[in-house]
Amino acid sequence: MNEWTRCVVTPEVSHEGFASLAVPVYRASTIPFADAQAYATRRERGEEGYSYGLYGTPTSRTLERKITDLHGGVRTLLAPSGQAAIALAMLHLLEQGDHVLIPDTVYPPVRDFADQDLGRLGIAARYYDPTDLDALAAMIDDRTRLVWAESPGSTTMEVQDLSAIADLAHRRGALVGCDNTWASPLYFKPLRHGADIVVEALTKFFGGHSDVLMGSLTVKDPAIATRIRAGLGRMGVGVSPDDCSLVLRGMETMALRMDHSARVARALVERLQGHALVHRILYPALPGSPGHDLWKRDFSGASGVFSVVFTAAAAPHVGPALDVLKTFAIGASWGGTRSLAAPMPVRAVRSVRAWTDPDTVLRLSVGLEDEDDLAADIDLLLDYLERHCPSGGSA
Repeated sequence: MNEWTRCVVTPEVSHEGFASLAVPVYRASTIPFADAQAYATRRERGEEGYSYGLYGTPTSRTLERKITDLHGGVRTLLAPSGQAAIALAMLHLLEQGDHVLIPDTVYPPVRDFADQDLGRLGIAARYYDPTDLDALAAMIDDRTRLVWAESPGSTTMEVQDLSAIADLAHRRGALVGCDNTWASPLYFKPLRHGADIVVEALTKFFGGHSDVLMGSLTVKDPAIATRIRAGLGRMGVGVSPDDCSLVLRGMETMALRMDHSARVARALVERLQGHALVHRILYPALPGSPGHDLWKRDFSGASGVFSVVFTAAAAPHVGPALDVLKTFAIGASWGGTRSLAAPMPVRAVRSVRAWTDPDTVLRLSVGLEDEDDLAADIDLLLDYLERHCPSGGSA
């Protein structure tokens, strides 16, 4: 064999006796076949077989299996982001003339996708109050094919009664999907509460280091998985094995990270509670927060993400106040090692459930920093607001 050829042909080596605790990164576009017959019959390998890198490698399949097992589903599919997972599910489960019902508190890019892209395809998106089951029941009709849930809402933290929503939808023949990113399957398992599809933004708690974008869809009906998977193939949607390895690595510390951030979040909530410039705190684990009783009934824990509503006097100063922070970073997303602060407008992305509090809500995501350093940041923030709102009142 010529040396040029030896440079590109990989010799076989024994794997006997070798094992690794880490999941290997299998990179492949082309998957070679042993002979011509194997190539000719590659489509007979089924969904679990390997035929081309776009459709999965052992690295991505391992990640899918781990997520499936956590949720108690039958199959998980991977997408380039959480938003992509939601959009792809809706695109491949809905047809022209169908209706999809979406909570008014949904992640804003989902609303934009539903209004712009689904609308262009003749699919009607209608929005419902996530806390009003009677109103939702009245909206479900023979054209409703999917009821979407996001529990809790990613900014204002309303917890939904997923079991009751599933009962309403299933009686009319509609599917139920749920964005479970705030809780992860460690704290809530939507499939056990009636959902047919659960989406996770793996970008957040699963990846855990703010350096990877990925999403997942987990289902309990293999037929749904087959339908969506075929659509992903037709659209050429796939994920990188290297990114899968980052998510797999992140999963190994996810429980520890979430436990730490939840503990520190509770301490910060207590620090903020009762302050004259804090109108209320939105956190499912906190009594009085929307859906707290549902959280107690259905969830096994709370993540370290919560929102702060300031008084009308303080709200205009929240944006500039963020510049005094020394440990919190300013940015969107959550679930990484760094704590994040993000001012979130509410009214512009609501059409059903009126928002009467000050428009800017400060969402805080607790990372892995020391509790005292984060508490000092909260004090700096409050001190700034006090200096600019000396009256401390709501006016």
